[in-house]
Amino acid sequence: MSNSKKELIIYTDGSSRGNPGPGGYGAILQWGAHTKEISGGFRKTTNNRMELKAVIEALKTLNKESLSVTVYSDSQYVVRAVEEGWLKNWIATDFKGGKKNKDLWREYAALAQKHLIRFKWVKGHADNPYNNRCDILATEAADGKDLGIDEEFEKNNP
Repeated sequence: MSNSKKELIIYTDGSSRGNPGPGGYGAILQWGAHTKEISGGFRKTTNNRMELKAVIEALKTLNKESLSVTVYSDSQYVVRAVEEGWLKNWIATDFKGGKKNKDLWREYAALAQKHLIRFKWVKGHADNPYNNRCDILATEAADGKDLGIDEEFEKNNP
């Protein structure tokens, strides 16, 4: 089987210590026998932003386009926004009504255009070892030192 026919599997999770508070994201990317873990933390953010940031940062690591990607997330917010078409409506109405995380949703939408992406919801803190590992990556990042600045969030939430 050639690489162009393989499916990329991404597991993601986000965390915040307080909402808002210090936060982190974690992701595991699986491509055949290859696995890569990524994570990062921010000094002030929200859980939903970190759930979405995990997906964005995983997609930003890709150096190929037109991949078939399945993202596993325990965030119904993220999964339903994409799979149930909420995001398309939010973009069409320019996030009318004060929909949150416009900056991240726009970034995700731009990255998503490069691939065929589907989302699957997994129960958090359950029996999925990859989701559990992402949770560890996210919480360790949130608890880390030298946390980054979620500039858009802090600008709008001083």
